[in-house]
Amino acid sequence: MVEGGIPFPMVSDQNGSIGRLYGVYDEEAGVNIRGRFLIDPDGIIQAAEILTPPVGRNPNELIRQIKAFQHHKKTGEVMPSGWQEGEKTLKPSTALIGNVWKEWQPK
Repeated sequence: MVEGGIPFPMVSDQNGSIGRLYGVYDEEAGVNIRGRFLIDPDGIIQAAEILTPPVGRNPNELIRQIKAFQHHKKTGEVMPSGWQEGEKTLKPSTALIGNVWKEWQPK
């Protein structure tokens, strides 16, 4: 664990080079706009969210998505929108085509 209890490195993008790579740098304002990217251990972007400055990102949704991607990587199962850890998942199959709604009924 690194200083401050954060288990990963934190970086600063003072010149906007990272923001430019990810398409979130506002050249006119000289700052990065709100963006978050979930990058898996293989370096693949699995999710991206870009918001303009008036609206903040939702850390609870970020954590939910991280758990969902980790669950998928471990099991191959898929999760619906709003899925929470411990809730029902599905094993992908051709039998589900057009029938997912039958499996995922709202509570």
